[in-house]
Amino acid sequence: MTPYWTSPDGRHVIYCGDCLAVLPTLGKVDAVVTDPPYPDYLEEMFRYDEDVVRAALNVPCHQFVFWSATADWPFDFTAVHIWHKPNGQSYKHYERIFERRGGISCKVFRVAAILPNYTQYAAECVDHPTQKPLRLVWDLVCRTEGTILDPFMGSGTTGVACVKLGRKFIGIEISREYCDIAVRRLERELSQPHLPGLEPEKAEQGMMFENK
Repeated sequence: MTPYWTSPDGRHVIYCGDCLAVLPTLGKVDAVVTDPPYPDYLEEMFRYDEDVVRAALNVPCHQFVFWSATADWPFDFTAVHIWHKPNGQSYKHYERIFERRGGISCKVFRVAAILPNYTQYAAECVDHPTQKPLRLVWDLVCRTEGTILDPFMGSGTTGVACVKLGRKFIGIEISREYCDIAVRRLERELSQPHLPGLEPEKAEQGMMFENK
């Protein structure tokens, strides 16, 4: 399949299409950091399909997968982390991040969510309803090695983190609109001087959940 966009050095690639069609055409990747549709997310454009998510995560590598605070997790995992949002609203004050084929220590990441009119993220915010904070994704990418795959790329935050860290990135997104947003973000980041990236948010060790 022809990439939608490739960086000049070929280290960062974006595909616009269904991840089920793109994944079989890819070579080996070393890790997955992704934010798939959740079963209890109500917007039609992010409709949850367990078979699609299962197939997308059927990659034998280290994974970090964002997930709802309340919906059942139907897959195996080695650890479950908490993303605590100090600025969250009511029941949306946290989400889970499931780690697969990785560590077993459970951690709490305290990072503010990207919300409308939240000045902390004014420069980072783009037109995507579930955009994840770069600081948080940066920290997850730091905990992996090699080439990173995001089969539900959205606005490209995982890709931006990979550019900052000098890591190879493959992103897949079915929406052309979000692909265009991701391309602009990665191109903007690639045009920046090679300065040290963000410092990862410190994760606090926690025993909030037992591994099963």
